[in-house]
Amino acid sequence: MESNLNRFGGMSIIVTGAASGIGKATVERFLSEGANVTALGHHREKLEDAFDGADKERLQLLDGDVSDPDLAPKVIAAAVDRFGGVDVLVNNAGMGTGGTVEDISLEDWNRQMAVNVTGYFLMAKAAMPEIRKTKGAIVMTSSVSGLGGDWSFVGYNASKGAITNMVRAMALDHAGEGIRVNAVCPSMTKTGMTEGMMDNDELLDKFRERIPSGRPGEPEEIAAVIAFLASKDAVWVNGVNLPVDGGLSASNGQPPLG
Repeated sequence: MESNLNRFGGMSIIVTGAASGIGKATVERFLSEGANVTALGHHREKLEDAFDGADKERLQLLDGDVSDPDLAPKVIAAAVDRFGGVDVLVNNAGMGTGGTVEDISLEDWNRQMAVNVTGYFLMAKAAMPEIRKTKGAIVMTSSVSGLGGDWSFVGYNASKGAITNMVRAMALDHAGEGIRVNAVCPSMTKTGMTEGMMDNDELLDKFRERIPSGRPGEPEEIAAVIAFLASKDAVWVNGVNLPVDGGLSASNGQPPLG
């Protein structure tokens, strides 16, 4: 999905979880709209492969684990040093492990919370002083799993539910400073996290039945909405958890009839 806009010309934007999927598409979207982007990923090699051939004048690649308390201040400092400040933070890094409350291990529970919740907190906390200066925006990647439950994904659901309410609380706390905080809540999207599901025709058919649009989302489709929420086009949108789900949330759960 290409853009002919230039809404972010000269602006400095940070995207976490940038090496693949929604994060990669989001970096590419911001670059296409004139932004300077600091792309953070867990693995350096994957980052470099993802953006081989990209304009490195406007792209800075950083690697690290978002759950590391020492990382976030370094990322913010690097963005300020390279691009003069921070206008937008996109908290997108995430992971998911299945299991009921009885099945999931404490290790897996803690890891999901560390990446999906604490990582977002640490990045937002470190970025806030710079975003206050620019009266910028924070966009989180939550999920429809943060708006309603899934079978056998208690840890992932809990972490995404935390993001959903973090967005609301931060919007209330910082709207008076000119800062907007919103989230996208995708349904099933073609990313590395869902590769196993995409290879399961029976499971995929069940999702197609539930999603009115009849298909999973594409990363570029989620990135387009992230760009909207980050832009001045959404200046009066704050504290919103926006479903980007092909119409899934329009349903009350009743199956199609006939």
